[in-house]
Amino acid sequence: MTIPPGGEIGEEVHPETDQILLFVEGKGEAVLEGAVGPVGPDRLVVVPAGTRHNFRNTGEGPMRLVTIYAPPEHPAGTIHATKAEADAAEGR
Repeated sequence: MTIPPGGEIGEEVHPETDQILLFVEGKGEAVLEGAVGPVGPDRLVVVPAGTRHNFRNTGEGPMRLVTIYAPPEHPAGTIHATKAEADAAEGR
């Protein structure tokens, strides 16, 4: 997924799904249950099921990340290159 400068994933909670995010490019911040911490290249964040979270791009360039859901929330082979594609697929 790519998040543009100033963009964010949007606050969300996955009640029964853990989320693992690997940040590969850019600079941003993670917000988990109100606690804020930095994210950037080679940073891995694990969000346990039921945790309110958001990720924001605070850098000047795009923030790129890979996210994995366990158990999977999407059909096998699903790839969203941008946040807009992911939102469209989820009907947002």
